[in-house]
Amino acid sequence: MGENEEPQVSRAPLAVTPDEPLPHPDPHRATVLVIGVVATVLFVVLRFAVALGGHDPLAVDLWWDDLMLAGLTDVGLVIAWVPSIIGGVIGAPVVGILIIAIFLWRRRRWDAATLAIAIVTVTAIGAPMAAVIARVRPSDSLAESMATSFPSGHTAVATTIAVTLGLLLRRWYVWTLGVVWVAYMMWSRTYLHAHWASDVLAGLLEGIAVACLVWSAMQAYRIRRAMSSRASSAEPDA
Repeated sequence: MGENEEPQVSRAPLAVTPDEPLPHPDPHRATVLVIGVVATVLFVVLRFAVALGGHDPLAVDLWWDDLMLAGLTDVGLVIAWVPSIIGGVIGAPVVGILIIAIFLWRRRRWDAATLAIAIVTVTAIGAPMAAVIARVRPSDSLAESMATSFPSGHTAVATTIAVTLGLLLRRWYVWTLGVVWVAYMMWSRTYLHAHWASDVLAGLLEGIAVACLVWSAMQAYRIRRAMSSRASSAEPDA
């Protein structure tokens, strides 16, 4: 997805007038849809791998947790708490609402709707799933106390927002900042021993899946809505 591509589909208002040109299908929609499906499959595979292990930490989880424990410093803890707070129960909704408000102010109603639906979806899926799976966090967790470790909600929401913004804005710096932010979040959650490595990987896959599938669905719905509106306006009056 090149930095110079500026799809018209994401900038149009929700309503389509008869004189408005029909939106063109995004050439990357099929690729994004495939990525979303693949991420979903990988998430399910990881979920079964964790379940087969009795929800105990995997070997790689223990190795990474020991590595994070060995590198604990006061400065590192301060740095790690930044994304944990920004992407927390209060921080994440505030950030999401702020971005959505900016889209609405810029009259990009479809973009605002896409991001809002993606955030609501990932939250609605992740929170109940974590409660049902009830995987025990690392015993030395510095950030969380509830035994809802899989998947990482912080990582899932951060990834959803980053990928959705990348798909909507199509700028290389948006993708770059998104990758850096998600990696920062994943490191933070394991550095604070709030999650196992497989938890944050699951959150990453969940976020990619939700962002790609919601974006693809919104693109398809927008085009179908536009065509339906155009067909209705073209019908002769009885």
